Amino acid sequence: MNTNIGAPAYTMPQVEAAQRSFITRVYGWMALALATTAFVAMTIASDESLITAVMQNRLLFFGLVIAQLVLVGWLVVRVEKMSVGLATAVFFGYAALTGVTFSILFAIYTSESIASTFFITGGTFGVMSAYGYFTKRDLTSIRNLLFMGLIGVIIASVVNIFLHSPAVYWAVTFIGILVFVGLVAYDTQMIKRMSLAGNTESDTGRKQSIIGALRLYLDFINLFILLLRIFGQRR
Repeated sequence: MNTNIGAPAYTMPQVEAAQRSFITRVYGWMALALATTAFVAMTIASDESLITAVMQNRLLFFGLVIAQLVLVGWLVVRVEKMSVGLATAVFFGYAALTGVTFSILFAIYTSESIASTFFITGGTFGVMSAYGYFTKRDLTSIRNLLFMGLIGVIIASVVNIFLHSPAVYWAVTFIGILVFVGLVAYDTQMIKRMSLAGNTESDTGRKQSIIGALRLYLDFINLFILLLRIFGQRR
């Protein structure tokens, strides 16, 4: 018995085209968000008065960090009730605020080492994303391990603010890299599954593409920060 009477029938080429469109949209949003972050960071870093304000005004800096957390939390929790336009605006607002806090990196590290680390991050991200997309292995099995590793990295990072331990700093760095490398592959596989789950051209599908882009964006940004600890050359 056909339980899908009245539902639109899609041919395989149409399904594949919708899947490609969804995946392309996800990576497009992610790339635009990274470009927004880079543009804002470089703009502020090139203005001495602005970069001084960000670096020396602790109230402003922590206010920016809190605003980032609020925006990303709002987007993740309320995305289903948002319009596509609002979800997009919140996503790019978050990327822009990240650019403001990232401007500090240009005052700490040389531009050359930031650029080289960006390309290293991009290469690593590309390889692991390709693995997550093409592998036949179900990466759900490593989800809990990655989540526990992420929680451990966050807790250790907070504790080390007070301990100032070089050993903890480097342990967090290398474990964090492994965690986010794994998350790139896992999140890519999850996004691929999203593309097969339903009508990707609906408003819900478009909002899901923004959430997918956010997940990959966060993976890339955190991986970049951790790799910069290793490859960054301080001024």
